[in-house]
Amino acid sequence: MNDVLMAAVVFFAIFQILKSFTDFLLKRKIIKTGHFDNAGILEQKVASSSTENQEVNKYPSLKWGLVAFFAGVGFIVIHQLSPGYNNWENSHNFMNSMLPFGIELVSISMGFIVYFLIVNFSKKS
Repeated sequence: MNDVLMAAVVFFAIFQILKSFTDFLLKRKIIKTGHFDNAGILEQKVASSSTENQEVNKYPSLKWGLVAFFAGVGFIVIHQLSPGYNNWENSHNFMNSMLPFGIELVSISMGFIVYFLIVNFSKKS
């Protein structure tokens, strides 16, 4: 468990460094082309007044509730598919494989897809 946490922290740090660097390069390119007024488009603090962003942010608790629900469903599926604890060899191989991670990621992504469909269908009606 400690190795997984360490790997997650390392990948998150690498992601943040790469994101900062690419944002810097993009801002520099925007400024070099003479679009000084558009240089702040990458700032996350700037509040967008478009109606699409307001519609997406209309259901934040629904989004995270669905993600948590489907994550729980994924854990239940993993538990049901895992072999019995009496057979140490099979249980150890199952838990060290990538199958539990795949099941959990698929179930979490299903939560995001359900949220996306709910928001799109509520926007159309």
